[in-house]
Amino acid sequence: MVSIVIIGSGNVAQHLITAFLQSNEVELVQVFSRQKEKVSHLISLDKIVSDYTEIKSADVYLLAVSDNVIAEVSEKLPFENRLVVHTSGSMPMEILEPKNHRGVFYPLQTFTKNKAVDFSVIPICLEAENENDFLTLKTVAQSISSRAESISSEQRKALHVAAVFVCNFVNHLYQMGQEICEEHHLSFELLQPLILETAQKITQLSPKEAQTGPAKRNDTTTINAHLHFLTDANQKEMYQLLTKSIIDHGKKL
Repeated sequence: MVSIVIIGSGNVAQHLITAFLQSNEVELVQVFSRQKEKVSHLISLDKIVSDYTEIKSADVYLLAVSDNVIAEVSEKLPFENRLVVHTSGSMPMEILEPKNHRGVFYPLQTFTKNKAVDFSVIPICLEAENENDFLTLKTVAQSISSRAESISSEQRKALHVAAVFVCNFVNHLYQMGQEICEEHHLSFELLQPLILETAQKITQLSPKEAQTGPAKRNDTTTINAHLHFLTDANQKEMYQLLTKSIIDHGKKL
């Protein structure tokens, strides 16, 4: 059994706590949190510490903290030659303090407070400085997920950028769609079957094959009608930008 200490108490940390507590192959020894109340509903208080000197010995120390404090936190750890990993999608492994063995344990998913996720289908991107550490991380990953992938820092950076496009940007477009609906006294729920079908479709087709709509058809009549209909400058600019991108992609075929 691999022993783990989680350092952090945000969304990623809380979801990992929940996942590891359900695993039979990993022992969650401790959680480090400056604000104990943020994780006290997940794990008993005697396993939560807020002083670095109280951190117990473990096989893996998992830093689930904001990108801008990874280096600082890794420097404050009062031990050496242990396996310390971060969970960031965009930061290189080398940002960690080199006094310890370094690695990355990046679950490729969007995490929201109080919204449960199925960890068994989440790809976990792994990186380590040596083979033994990688195998340890792989054991940990496979204890909660069916997909453990060896991904370099450069590849992970590309994945993170791609994830922003397919998740964060798409969700912002959902927000715009909701605003248009609400402005015209329509329920956003009317669009939800379309959203679900669009997402489901790309599990069977490539995004290029699944693309539909007036821009794909280069239907200028409909496009111009939509632009005339939109009164919000930001919505109109986004519509024009994405329409041009879809048309330009079509020209590359």
